[in-house]
Amino acid sequence: MPDNSHPSAQPRRIVYFLSNRTAITAETLGHSLLAQFPDIDFSTTTIPFIDSEDKAQRIVDAINREHADSGIRPIVISTMADEAISSIILKSKALVLDPFDQFLPGLENLLQTTSIHASGQSHRIANQTLYESRIDAIDYSMIHDDGVTTKNYDQAEIIVVGVSRVGKTPTCLYLALQFGLKAANYPITEEDMESEGLPKIVRQYKRKIFGLTTNPKRLAHIRQERRPNSRYASLEQCRYEIKTAEEMFYNHKVPYLNTTTMSIEEIATKIVEVTGLHRISRPQISKMDF
Repeated sequence: MPDNSHPSAQPRRIVYFLSNRTAITAETLGHSLLAQFPDIDFSTTTIPFIDSEDKAQRIVDAINREHADSGIRPIVISTMADEAISSIILKSKALVLDPFDQFLPGLENLLQTTSIHASGQSHRIANQTLYESRIDAIDYSMIHDDGVTTKNYDQAEIIVVGVSRVGKTPTCLYLALQFGLKAANYPITEEDMESEGLPKIVRQYKRKIFGLTTNPKRLAHIRQERRPNSRYASLEQCRYEIKTAEEMFYNHKVPYLNTTTMSIEEIATKIVEVTGLHRISRPQISKMDF
């Protein structure tokens, strides 16, 4: 018989991320919460744009059927400011965690006013200039991906470098989307490794360079999915490239991160912290203020 006393033996828990908008906030909050329970097997489902009471009721019916069939109470992370729709979700047989329900009353009490409880407010364009700056940063990062074009590197706020498949592209796009930074990325090739210096094209922008590296075994696994059984994906080649890149970073005093156990969000946030770059619209706060 299986040993059900160990956390890993617990049954899979069903989790729903629900929202009357994109559900990005529900997913972000939900995954952060679930990550605190690494021994539990979670199965997640995201349902965005729940914009009517009828749709909400159908989803509640499905959640209740899931509970009846499995005998296990589902979990719901809900980010719906619409009170009527939210009240329907709260009647489900799931454990419903709703940040609006948890946090708005406290804010209303402190601010001595009533919130509008309207949907979509987190997505409104409060400042057109900041919005356009972020779009501009995303466009820049996409155009300057993987060294395709380097002619406007003087406009970059950061240039992420590293060998192939260490996460340069998603990191730059996240830096642009969430922090409004113009982030270019440049791949370190075998030709670059033959010389002791930094790649020629980025050498003059040394103060903007930030390196990424990873565990060779992880890199080999990722590359195998792209080019199975190739020299490019061999563990020997990955070891050589990572070792050479890290020596390059060290010798030229380029800050770098080992991203083996880090998410893209963590990588981008750490880069911002290390470099001193700041998210757009964020006040320049000194660490001495804390």
